[in-house]
Amino acid sequence: MTDEAVITFDEIDQTVLDTLQPPTRGYWLIVAALFGGVLLGGACWAYQIFVGIGVGGQNNPVAWGTYLINFVFWVGIAHSGTLISAILHLFRAGWRNPIARAAETMTVFAVCTAGLFPFIHLGRVWMVYYMLPVPTQRTLWPNFQSPLMFDVVAISTYLTVSSLFWYTGMLPDLATVRDRAQGTRKKIYGILALGWTGSHEHWRHYARAYLFFAALATPLVISVHSVVSWDFALGVVPGWHTTIFAPYFVAGAIHSGLAMVITLMIPLRQIFRYERFISLQVLENVAKTIILTGLIVGFAYSTEFFIAWYSHNDMEAAIFTYRATGAYRVGFWIMFVCNAVVPLLFFFKKIRTHLGWLFGISILINIGMWFERFVIIITSVAHDFIPHAWGHYAPTWIEIGIMLGSFSLFFMLFILFVKHMPSMSTTELKEMVHQGGTHGG
Repeated sequence: MTDEAVITFDEIDQTVLDTLQPPTRGYWLIVAALFGGVLLGGACWAYQIFVGIGVGGQNNPVAWGTYLINFVFWVGIAHSGTLISAILHLFRAGWRNPIARAAETMTVFAVCTAGLFPFIHLGRVWMVYYMLPVPTQRTLWPNFQSPLMFDVVAISTYLTVSSLFWYTGMLPDLATVRDRAQGTRKKIYGILALGWTGSHEHWRHYARAYLFFAALATPLVISVHSVVSWDFALGVVPGWHTTIFAPYFVAGAIHSGLAMVITLMIPLRQIFRYERFISLQVLENVAKTIILTGLIVGFAYSTEFFIAWYSHNDMEAAIFTYRATGAYRVGFWIMFVCNAVVPLLFFFKKIRTHLGWLFGISILINIGMWFERFVIIITSVAHDFIPHAWGHYAPTWIEIGIMLGSFSLFFMLFILFVKHMPSMSTTELKEMVHQGGTHGG
């Protein structure tokens, strides 16, 4: 008899409820260390506000530095959470169920982290009012044909739908925790459960709402990063002005998000003893999907070089030669190897079923995807049409401190969530067990 055959509803409930026991001192030390990182980032931001945006490395010709790189990186990370949860839910892929909650949580916190960077890049953040698209105010009229306007609308819509999808899925689990809790915890979870009783009507509305949000979120997954790519593709800049950017960005975003899912799932699986639910087969399925996205990303890299050569456009050929051999060549080759070559190791079953390899490769892909944004954003404007305007960009310690703060913020929010809220959907696990499925697929 297999392990899957003996999983019971009580075991699912008890395993998830055990994760909500009072945290240990080690847990709070980790939270304190991450909070220290957040304070460091906040202090760097405060210093930048006090002194001016010039403390960053952005200047002519590179006006977009790590702030935009991190913005695009975090938006990309946010993609796969909704992909795994929404699209795979519509396709009834059973292996998504054990990791869907953590993936949705990753989406919400990654979008929130990304949303900080436009404010940070603004410099004088109190002037944000002047960015708001309020027609006829201040004799300004927003350019609704600008992709920057699309960005505001697309990402705020994505955050709203992803948050509603995430919270709706948690309602039955919050009610389960409420029913087992006592005192103040019972009141708090009672408020969060929104009066869920488990009646037939509640389940009927829940199933419809969850399906509706899954269907609504699916096109948003595609549209949001397409819009982000248009921020670049609509600019007449060598290396940016290309029609491949939308699918290229979407594939890259899914690639990085899947890698982050593995990065988060492996420690979660070990610490909370989720081995019987987040099985090696689940992680192997994520790794197989990474092979597909890695091949698409590698194909996109190759296509860019081919088009630059085939078009006989001297500027395009010059910028892609510069990327591979110029001042930022180290970043380019880190990007290429980590994103297009390293994932091919998952073709070997021994590697894609080994936790150490899975974790290590997922970290390398995340590093590679950060450098992909660095290469795209920095090289094109640093090596534009006019040679006398070429320049060099390097991030300052203020930018690095803010970046460390953003990573600390993301991981701190995630760690706080998984210890105080149900980190796995017991409802969907029970559905899977009831239907005779396995947690592997």
